[in-house]
Amino acid sequence: MTPSTFTRHDEIAWRRGHAASTSRLVAEETAVALSYNGSTHAVMMATPADLEDFGVGFTLTEGIVRRAEDIESVELIPGELGLEVRIWLSGDRAAALAARRRAMSGPVGCGLCGIESLEQARRPPPRITSRTTFEARDLLVAMQSLAPHQTLNSKTKAMHAAAFWQPSVGIGPVREDVGRHNALDKLAGAIVGSGLPAAEGAVLLTSRVSVEMVQKVAMIGAPMIIAVSAPTTLAIRTAEEAGITLLAIAREDGYGVFTHPHRIIWPGDALERAG
Repeated sequence: MTPSTFTRHDEIAWRRGHAASTSRLVAEETAVALSYNGSTHAVMMATPADLEDFGVGFTLTEGIVRRAEDIESVELIPGELGLEVRIWLSGDRAAALAARRRAMSGPVGCGLCGIESLEQARRPPPRITSRTTFEARDLLVAMQSLAPHQTLNSKTKAMHAAAFWQPSVGIGPVREDVGRHNALDKLAGAIVGSGLPAAEGAVLLTSRVSVEMVQKVAMIGAPMIIAVSAPTTLAIRTAEEAGITLLAIAREDGYGVFTHPHRIIWPGDALERAG
C-alpha cells in the first residue's frame, strides 16, 4: 500500500507571545528507488505520490531514453524501507544504460548527485525551436493561478510544485514533491502520459532555477520557464544555449525576463518605457 503523502503531528505553537498545544499536517518523505531492468540506478528522497509519473519523467529528463516508447513498463513495488519504481526498458536502451551504470544517492534538493564527470554535469541541452508566443500579461496571471492547485502544499507548507500551462487552456498537470527536481520529473511524466504538446506551453516552478532544472525542461521540450525565485548565472547561460525563454522572480506585480524575450508579446510601448 502506498504511504500517505502527509501525517498529522503534535506541536507547541508560539504565536504573538503565547504558547498553545496544537497539531499540523506534515509532509511525508520516503526513499524511492528507481530500478531499470532489475538493477537499482538511483535512490531519491521523495513524496510518495505520482510515482509512475516520477519514473517516466526521471527516465526522460536524465537522458536515459529519448522517447517514451523506449519505456516498456513502470511498476510500483512497496517495501519495508521505502518504494521501488521498477522500470523496464527496450533492449537497446537497457544495454546503453548498463554500459554507463552508476550508483547514485540523491537527498532532497540535490539534482546532480552521482554524476561521474564535469562533462555530465554540463551536458549540452537540446535546442528548443518552438515558435509559440505568449502575451506578457497572461504569463503573470499563469503564475498567480498556480497556488490554488497546490493541494499538498496548502496542507503542509513544505512542497514544491511544477506545473504545465498553455495560453488557450490554462493550468494543466500540477505535480508536487518535497524535492523541486522530483516535482519537475513528475510533471515530465504527466506531460508525456497525457500526450500534451510541450512545445506549446510553459513550465511553472515554485522554486529557484538552477542549471539542472533548465536541463530537465529542455529535455521536456517546453520553450518557457516561469519561476517564483531567482535563477543562477549558469541556469541563465544554459537557458540561452537551449533556446528557452526564462522568466523568474515572478511576483504579483511582475517578473524578470532573462533569456529569449522574443516569445513574449508586450502590451503597447512597454519595452520603450522600460528602456
